[in-house]
Amino acid sequence: MATVQAPPERDQAEQERLNRQLLELLNELRVALPGVQVLFAFLLAVPFQQRFREATDFQKYVYLFTLLASATTTALLIAPTGYHRLLFQRGDRPRIIEHGTRMLILGLVSLALAMTGAVFLVTDFLFSAGTAVAIGAGGAVVFGWLWFGQALWRRWRNGR
Repeated sequence: MATVQAPPERDQAEQERLNRQLLELLNELRVALPGVQVLFAFLLAVPFQQRFREATDFQKYVYLFTLLASATTTALLIAPTGYHRLLFQRGDRPRIIEHGTRMLILGLVSLALAMTGAVFLVTDFLFSAGTAVAIGAGGAVVFGWLWFGQALWRRWRNGR
């Protein structure tokens, strides 16, 4: 049986910084997960609706992509929980935070794809392909800018 190594000694300020980062990460995950759960539940129910039979093959492929993106988002946003639980109290909090942050960012990318797909699918089903493309592209731009673009732009500007 493997023994658990004692965590390396860290000064109090470093320990407080890591604790704060972990709490911030957990709070960010708490914000994202309920929306993902609602979207995933909605997508699971869609094929059982009467009108889904009217969907074109293309719409069914968009639906499948959106469902899989939503499932991927769920997996990515829950992944930090298992990772943390298996490694906590082993002195690797910086790596846990780094991994959790990576999973959260990938989860947000996947969520943006899932939400764009859902908006596109509903718009295509109710209106026309042209309207769906315009609304879907607009949604993708909004998600991209609000969730990533602003922060990346600021990082780039301040990096000079």
